[in-house]
Amino acid sequence: MHFEFQYPLYFLLLLPILCIYLCPLSAPKRYFVHINFFKKATHFINKEKLLFLTILILIITALAMPITYEQKSPNHRKGRDLIITLDTSGSMGESGYDKETKETRKFDAVLDILENFILHRYDDNLGVVVFGNFAFASAPLTYDRKSLSFVLRYLDVGIAGDNTAIGDGLMQAIKLLKNSQTQNKVIILLSDGYQNSGTFSPKDGVDLAKKNGIKIYTIGVGKESDYDVSLLQEIAQKSNGKFFKAKDAESMRDVYATIDTLEPSPIRSEHYLHKTLLFDIPLFLAIILLISILLKRYRAYHL
Repeated sequence: MHFEFQYPLYFLLLLPILCIYLCPLSAPKRYFVHINFFKKATHFINKEKLLFLTILILIITALAMPITYEQKSPNHRKGRDLIITLDTSGSMGESGYDKETKETRKFDAVLDILENFILHRYDDNLGVVVFGNFAFASAPLTYDRKSLSFVLRYLDVGIAGDNTAIGDGLMQAIKLLKNSQTQNKVIILLSDGYQNSGTFSPKDGVDLAKKNGIKIYTIGVGKESDYDVSLLQEIAQKSNGKFFKAKDAESMRDVYATIDTLEPSPIRSEHYLHKTLLFDIPLFLAIILLISILLKRYRAYHL
């Protein structure tokens, strides 16, 4: 966290103001015989005058624009552009996938493991696509792992329909990776069903992935009889990826641990600067002081 004034030259206005206050012009000398006609000498510090000076200082401070900021300089990250493509069809709502908490739905168990995986991918640029009857991107590529984890918690079974459009899921993931500049582009596809919906076939997705140099890792979720083993194997094989079987939550953790060892490639991150403007604080204080002076004068005038 850093602090600075964006326009510090405004503080030069304090010089003439302070001079007016502290260096009044000398008056010509006058001699009076009967000094008892004059009131007692006023105090050296005039409170109201000091308040006006404080108000001016606060206004000038606001003009100088105080800010706090956090800055991350450009740096080279080792990682990859990675899209998690997640099946949210109705079958993901079944329970018993996690042996430790059998009442937990398959989808929730997968999300817990996925969230832990994401939070430890410090150098990857990550995104999420979900598919059911259709597919959509729930999170674009980002380095902000915490925000991505937050978005995941808003997903649920059936959010894209109850069927399984694997081809559409692949096409949507490839679309997110279309403008990627990194050499290592990866899709992790999780499914517990058979292709039975959507506009595109899985073959369309595989062909486009190969054309764009995208590797696809497929994960079959649950029992082998629940999902299309041959299709997931073919998708992984033709894209130079790998097929994994995750019959339960424990084996799913092992799958992610294996994927976690993928060879990273360099990605250049963008310059990040987050500023918080603080000019309103001195401006608010100046207004409060000015109002207090006006109220004091109003009361003195009407009493």
